[in-house]
Amino acid sequence: MTDPTPLKLLNREQAILEFNRRVLAQAQREDVPLLERLRYVCIVSSNLDEFFEVRFADMLDAARDPLSPVSGADVERVGRAAHTLIDEQYHVFNEQLTPLLRAQRIVILNHADRDEAQRAWVQKFFEREVRPLLVPVGLDPAHPFPQVANKSLHFIARLSGKDAFGRDTRIAIVKVPRVLPRVIKLPAAVSEGRQAFVLLTSVIRAHLEELFPGRKVEAFSQFRVTRDSDLEVDEEEIANLRHALRSGLTTRHFGRAVRLEVVNTCPAELSEFLLEQFALPAAALYRVNGPVNLVRLNELIDQTDAPQLRFQPFEPAWPTRRLPRHKSIFERLKKADVLLHHPFESFEPVVQMLREAVTDPDVLAIKQTIYRTGAKSELMDLLIEAARRGKEVMAVVELKARFDEEANINWAERLEAVGAQVVYGIVGYKTHAKLLMITRRENGKLRRYAHISTGNYNPKTARLYTDLGLLTADAELTSDADSVFRQLASLGKFKAPRRMLLAPFNLHARLLELLGLVEKAALGGYKGARVVVKINALTDAELIHGLLRAAQAGAKVDLIVRGACMLPPGLPGVSDNIVVRSVVGRFLEHTRVLYFRWGEGEEETALYLSSADWMSRNMFRRIEVAWPVLDARLRQRVIDEALLPYLHDTMDAWQLGPDGRSVRISSTGVSAQQALMGLYS
Repeated sequence: MTDPTPLKLLNREQAILEFNRRVLAQAQREDVPLLERLRYVCIVSSNLDEFFEVRFADMLDAARDPLSPVSGADVERVGRAAHTLIDEQYHVFNEQLTPLLRAQRIVILNHADRDEAQRAWVQKFFEREVRPLLVPVGLDPAHPFPQVANKSLHFIARLSGKDAFGRDTRIAIVKVPRVLPRVIKLPAAVSEGRQAFVLLTSVIRAHLEELFPGRKVEAFSQFRVTRDSDLEVDEEEIANLRHALRSGLTTRHFGRAVRLEVVNTCPAELSEFLLEQFALPAAALYRVNGPVNLVRLNELIDQTDAPQLRFQPFEPAWPTRRLPRHKSIFERLKKADVLLHHPFESFEPVVQMLREAVTDPDVLAIKQTIYRTGAKSELMDLLIEAARRGKEVMAVVELKARFDEEANINWAERLEAVGAQVVYGIVGYKTHAKLLMITRRENGKLRRYAHISTGNYNPKTARLYTDLGLLTADAELTSDADSVFRQLASLGKFKAPRRMLLAPFNLHARLLELLGLVEKAALGGYKGARVVVKINALTDAELIHGLLRAAQAGAKVDLIVRGACMLPPGLPGVSDNIVVRSVVGRFLEHTRVLYFRWGEGEEETALYLSSADWMSRNMFRRIEVAWPVLDARLRQRVIDEALLPYLHDTMDAWQLGPDGRSVRISSTGVSAQQALMGLYS
C-alpha cells in the first residue's frame, strides 16, 4: 500500500487547546445550569495547568533539539493560542458568569464592595485564620528569592522607604499556604440576604500592608508559576522504581518554570523581576483579569446552596434484568456475558463481583491492574482483605500514572505489607490496560472470570466518565487475560492471545490490517466499506495515513475524537470522505470503540473495545488491550449506545474543519448523553 496524498498534520498542542475551547463553550451555553457553567471554567483551568506542566513543557524541550521537527515558531504559535484562550476564559468568567451569579444573589465581594460589617468580619478572619500562617520574606543577599513550588500562590510587593536596619530592601514575597481555603463564605448575618463570598487573595490584599509595619506597599500582585511536572527516571539505571519515584515526588514541585501568571494590574517592574527570577521569556507571562487560579472557584460551587443551578442528580442504574441483585455474579456469568455502560449504568457490579470473590472460599486467586484508583478505594481495600484471607493476589500497579504516582505507591506498599504479589509492569512501558481476573475452583476444575474495561477502576470517575466494561466467563477471553498477567509478571516471550490485541505487540499492526481490509474492499467497489472510531485522541501518523487510504479508496470514515485530533478532515481529494466529530457534554467521553466493515458477512466486520487511544505512546510505549465483541446482542448494543447516538448528536457535537477549528453542529436537537440518561433512568 502506498501512502495517501501527502498532507500536513494538525499540530497536537493546538489541537489540545482547541478541545479546551470546546469545553469553555460549555460555560457559555444558556441550557447548562449556571453553577455547572462556572465548573466548566474551572475544568479549563485544570486542563491548562496540565497542558503547561506536561505538553507545553515537552514542546519546549523538543524545540531545543536541533533534530526535532518542532521549531521556535511552533512554540510561539501555540503560546499565542494559549494566551487567546485564557483571555477568552477570563472574559467569560467576568463578563458573562459573574453578572448572572449576581442576578441569582451569589456574589464575590472585593474589598471595595464590602461594607463596614463585612470588612470587620474579614479583618477578624484575617487576624484569626490567615495572618498567623503568613511569613513575608524581604529580599536581600541573606534572604534570596525563595523556592516557589509549582502552582503555589504568592504575592510580590514593592515597599516604600527602608527596612528596620536602614537598608533599601524594596521587594518582598509572601507565600500563601495551601492549607488555607481560597474561597470564604461570609456568614448570613453580614451577607444582606445574599450568598456572599470573598477570595483569600482579596483578604490578603486588603491587609497586605499590615505584614510590613512602618512601610507602605507601593505596588503588588498575586503570582503563580507553572513548572515542568513530568517525573523523569531512568528505569534502566535504577534498582527500585518505587523508591526512585518516591524520591522524585519531592522534587517534582520545583521543575523548570514554563509559565508565569500575574494579575493584569501587576506593574511591569514586578513582572519583569519575576520573569528574571524564573528565567522565563516575556511570552511566558500571562496577565489575567482575576484570580490567578480559577480552579479554586470549585470551592465556591461546592459551598453555594442552589440546587436549581446544578445539573439534576442522576443515579446510575443497576442492570437488574441482566444481573439480578443479591444473586451470585459468578452464577450469572456462567450463562452469558454482561456489558456495563457507565455512567448510565452503575459501576457497583464490578465492586460487588470483587466483594463476592473476597468472601467466597472457592476463589483461589485475584489479579488486577491498577492505574488510577484514587487515594481512597474500596477495590484496593478488598484486594488487601483478599490477601489477608490467604488468597493469591497479584496487583500490577502502574507507578507512573501521571499525578497519581503517590497514591499508587501507597497502595503498592499496603498490598505488599499483607503478602500480595505486586509488580510494576515492564520497564519503559506504562500498564494502561484495565483488567480484573478471578480464578475459582468449581467441581474440581479451575474457572476464570474477568472484567475488562475501557476505563479506570475508580468508582468516583465511573460516575463522571463514559466507559464500557465487560464481565465475562468466556474461556478464551479469560485465558487471554491470564496470559497478559503472566507476561507482565514473567517478562516472557510474547505469545499472541487468541482474541485480545495487546500493545506494544500486535495492536497497532492489527488496526492497520483492519484499515487495509476496508481499503481493499472499497477499491474493489464495495459501497458499504466503513470505519467508525470513537477515541479520546488521534495523533499516530501511521494510523492517520491508514484512515486516509481507506477514505481515499471510497470508504466512509467517521471519527468521534473527544480531544486532540491531528487528522485534518474535509480536504478535497484528500480527506473529504472523513468526518471528525467531538462530543462535549455533561460527562467526559472516555469510551474507545472501533468498528470496521469490509463486507456483508458477519466475518467481514469487526467491533473492538479498547483501553488505548490512537496515539503512538499508547501503541508502542504502553501495555494496552483491545478485545472483540463477538456476541451479536452485545455488538448491537455497543453500536446502538456508543456509536449511533454520537453520530446523530446535534446538541453537544462539534465538527472539525481542515484548519483544525471546530464548529458546533447545532445548539438544539438531540444530545447522545441526555438520550442515554433517559434510556437508563
